[in-house]
Amino acid sequence: MNIITYNVNGYRSALSKGLLEWVREARPDVLCLQEIKAGREPLDVSGFAKLGYQAYLHPAQKPGYSGVATFSRVAPVNVVEGCGTDCYDLEGRVLRLDFEHVSVLNTYMPSGTSGPERQAFKVEWLHFFRRYVQELRAAGGPPLLIGGDFNCCQTDIDLHNPKANQNSPGFTPEERQWFRDFLQDGFVDTFRHHHGDAPGHYSWWTYRAGARKRNVGWRLDHLLVEDCLRPHVREAHLLPDIIHSDHCPAQVILKF
Repeated sequence: MNIITYNVNGYRSALSKGLLEWVREARPDVLCLQEIKAGREPLDVSGFAKLGYQAYLHPAQKPGYSGVATFSRVAPVNVVEGCGTDCYDLEGRVLRLDFEHVSVLNTYMPSGTSGPERQAFKVEWLHFFRRYVQELRAAGGPPLLIGGDFNCCQTDIDLHNPKANQNSPGFTPEERQWFRDFLQDGFVDTFRHHHGDAPGHYSWWTYRAGARKRNVGWRLDHLLVEDCLRPHVREAHLLPDIIHSDHCPAQVILKF
């Protein structure tokens, strides 16, 4: 089962840059997109339908903002849009598809970069999300795979310049502690599971100053699995040569 997560920074923009042509070649079984930025008109998913995908969308209420979408070549047994809390669901933060062996939770976490108020909102979200996931696991169902733009780095090796960003949104002490606690709850970072502590692997680069060409980036996009899925993880990659956005895709391949 080939699962890819990708912050496309605008669905229509990514389509115009060849997203569908890449999907035709990559053939993910499940593709989780974040920051789809739906407008007032419905998004055109006909191109994905022609490639054999079913589309599930959870856009934000605000046009041109946030939102997630999941495309699947495998029919899910259950689909849950949102997390049941209005302040997050209005921003299109969570979309879950349950399959026979795994539940794929697509999430786009707040960035906190626009000011202290949004950073406070982000921290509240992080603690909410941890409780939400704990409740999902307690309720039973297939084990979770959580994919998306977390807008958080875990450790110093996950960004190019950690010393200068110790208190920057995405790498604050509170966010780093949250990530450690979340993994301790029983999750595996699939990329680190396969690549160890190798530095220089990022999934987001600012558009400024040629950052992507110089590989001055952050690893903000993650695919986490419950511990019980660890034996099923065959591969895990970042795909920095795929360029439709300021992010790149992250991929995990599971075998059941």
